[in-house]
Amino acid sequence: MKKYFPHLGGTLVLGSAALLGFLGQWEGVGQHVVYADRLAAGLPTVCKGLTRHVTTTPIIVGERWSEEKCQREEAAAIERVQTALAQCFKVLPPQYVFDAASSHAWNFGHPSTCTSLAMASFNQGDWAKGCRRLSMSDAGRPVWSFTSHINPKTGIKTYTFIQGLANRRQAETSFCHQGVV
Repeated sequence: MKKYFPHLGGTLVLGSAALLGFLGQWEGVGQHVVYADRLAAGLPTVCKGLTRHVTTTPIIVGERWSEEKCQREEAAAIERVQTALAQCFKVLPPQYVFDAASSHAWNFGHPSTCTSLAMASFNQGDWAKGCRRLSMSDAGRPVWSFTSHINPKTGIKTYTFIQGLANRRQAETSFCHQGVV
């Protein structure tokens, strides 16, 4: 579905085939039974990564969703996430840049993506730097590739590097660079 964003003076495709294919690669295809995502502290997840953070429909571990329900809920959730994300862009992004940022927002929430250094670069029209910042810091270290855990006894927060998250971030960067001319 194409949507015009007046503040950007242009149109973006919401739920593009490229984005849906990318999400399917990283979130799974045909995941119709709700599971507790261990990397997200047991967050109930279904379909292509639907969680309570992107849909208002209750998601209950063990529940089985039909393909039709997945498609309907994913389409509505993607439209909500991408519409909110588009408001964070000050410059009309290339579609692949928008889709890569959308994948990031799907995984971390649009508020995190909107306040990221990647978005700061996108809003300066520096697409290549923004794409790179989806996966790497300016110092060349992985970003957005860690889970956190708070020790209930000490209250100390620790971070654990997750190679799978680093792989996804690198894939988002490569996907994003397809939109950079």
